[in-house]
Amino acid sequence: MDTKEERVKKSIELSGDSARILFGAGDKYIRQLEEELMVDVTDRDGQIQISGSEKNVNRAIRLLRDLEQIAKNESSLEAHKMEYGLQLAREDREDELLKLDQDMICRTVTGKPVKPKTSGQKEYVDAIRRDMIVFGSGPAGTGKTYLAMAMAITAFRQEEVGRIILTRPAIEAGEKLGFLPGDLQSKVDPYLRPLYDALYQIMGAESFARNMEKGLIEVAPLAYMRGRTLDNSFIILDEAQNTTPAQMKMFLTRIGFGSKAVITGDLTQKDLAPHSLSGLEEAIRVLRKVEGISFCTLSSRDVVRHPLVMRIVQAYENYENRQKKH
Repeated sequence: MDTKEERVKKSIELSGDSARILFGAGDKYIRQLEEELMVDVTDRDGQIQISGSEKNVNRAIRLLRDLEQIAKNESSLEAHKMEYGLQLAREDREDELLKLDQDMICRTVTGKPVKPKTSGQKEYVDAIRRDMIVFGSGPAGTGKTYLAMAMAITAFRQEEVGRIILTRPAIEAGEKLGFLPGDLQSKVDPYLRPLYDALYQIMGAESFARNMEKGLIEVAPLAYMRGRTLDNSFIILDEAQNTTPAQMKMFLTRIGFGSKAVITGDLTQKDLAPHSLSGLEEAIRVLRKVEGISFCTLSSRDVVRHPLVMRIVQAYENYENRQKKH
């Protein structure tokens, strides 16, 4: 008995601009869609014919309709949207793509919209909106710090908080701070550089410098937080996997009235001494059931860098999971 699914052919119309954007340079995007959803796509002067199993043809049509709407709004289509859209289409969840596209946090200094790009990122952003303290853990490229920064700048611009405080532990990853040239600030600046970069991109160098001079934005090593109470502030603790349990407790007890804190980190990239317990690890265990605190875990599915980075992260996740079983 033939168990093959019966092939069907369906057509949709796309305007010339939409078809050009959705097909991509050298038809790259549409070839990706054909391969991932096992369909054949042909363009007959804007009449797009799709053939394959009925289930996959319907998935392709729904995805193309959603991507067409996104392309109309933005006049382009970023590679990760096709990549992520295909992931969602395989799970019949492609409608989530439009919901993500409609959630704009802010715009960068060049006018580019900052939005959550995956369902995991959307949950993370919603948690930051909702709760006073949010822990965001996950691998590189999942937007943990960048989205937290966008939320902090938005809250600052809307006068929901009076200042932004960005901090991270200055842990030595193979090099000794004492041997680096310069004064203390120049020694710790390389550790804080990713925070500066995100601020420049979203806020602009001039606005950042002006607010920094007024003391409304502070970028400092975690050690500088000791003995302070941080009221009416949006506080981001980055690279929290490199905190000790004592440092994490110190940081969490600095948070005052009218403040919001986001703690980000990647537990697979600790620079602490071997077998040392990370403050982030301990906090996740200790605070899991405390009301008003959210824990968001991002994964390789939420990586929005080059698709190869997603595959690298996935390969490491698979390897580490196999190691745990042995």
